[in-house]
Amino acid sequence: MKLAFTGKAITGLVTIVPAHERTFIEEMANFKFSLARSLKLKEVMGYDRHRVVAGPVCSSDLAVAAIEHLLARGVVDREEIGGLILVTQSPDYLMPGTSKVVHGRLGLHHDVFCLDINQGCAGFLVGAMTGFLLLDQPSVEKVLLVNVDVLSRKVSPRDRNSYPLIGDAGSVAVLERRDDAAPVEVRLKVDGARRDALIIPAGGLRHPSDASTGVLTEDAEGNLRALDNLKMDGSAVFNFVLTEVPELIGALLRETETAVKDVDAFLCHQPNRFMLNKLADKLGVPHEKMPSNIVEHFGNSSGVTIPMVAVHNFADRLLAETLRVCLSGFGVGLTWGAMLMELGPLDFCEMIEFNEDEHNG
Repeated sequence: MKLAFTGKAITGLVTIVPAHERTFIEEMANFKFSLARSLKLKEVMGYDRHRVVAGPVCSSDLAVAAIEHLLARGVVDREEIGGLILVTQSPDYLMPGTSKVVHGRLGLHHDVFCLDINQGCAGFLVGAMTGFLLLDQPSVEKVLLVNVDVLSRKVSPRDRNSYPLIGDAGSVAVLERRDDAAPVEVRLKVDGARRDALIIPAGGLRHPSDASTGVLTEDAEGNLRALDNLKMDGSAVFNFVLTEVPELIGALLRETETAVKDVDAFLCHQPNRFMLNKLADKLGVPHEKMPSNIVEHFGNSSGVTIPMVAVHNFADRLLAETLRVCLSGFGVGLTWGAMLMELGPLDFCEMIEFNEDEHNG
């Protein structure tokens, strides 16, 4: 799929992470692997620490806290909000949608268009595309794009294949019309035939949760997980990323006559440091232009890692200047995409913490 947008821009970014932090060293005893093997994995993948919710924190809790922060600061006016797009794989309920939960908790006006999107690692791109389309309506002034996941609650703490890298986080991006905005070019692909590479097997209507789906079983590599937990085929995901993503990004750059040197930053989804460095090498991108430091500090929070890498690494520049950026997300679906656009100067660009003791869901 090829999409192009004109007169649309991201004008502000905030990310929110739980205050609760766990280190890889603290969690190694949960895994059925030797100390030497675990430490080697830590070094290669860039694992160090991650932010995970403590207790029954839900996606709407992070989303509401982030938006309330923006309203309190006065950088968002609730009367100007025409759309609320919420991208998550960890909804509060099967029904109603979490965007409606957020709308009700914030007391937003009744003309806000609310939409939930079930999308993972490419979710920020899919949400932005949808928001830009909504802005074609003259009555919609601003769209809040919320990307949030608390997937640590669906990953087995005894699964070394997934738990060390998982992180919980949320983000809010403000999307607006801007007459002087540079064109935005998007490429997106989906291969549902490979959907089993990243899956939570039980919990939906295809395989409802019951007593048996919560029983931990050991796989061939010594990881313990239940059918209610996230299951990732690491080798399949690795091969998918390094085969499909460079080709997609390369085609986008060629079709827009953009050289790697003309892109200030490649803001990519953050699966782990090893995979991102390999991706950068295949594209001929200097590592400093494709930061890979989100997992080691915060964990992999699915699509939220894209705004997180922007805020964590480029906040000062994005507040002061315009950067030519290439955003890319890849994973669950399997889905992969890339977006070439100009970003900044932003009205706000910051990271805040969620302390569950200060919030009630």
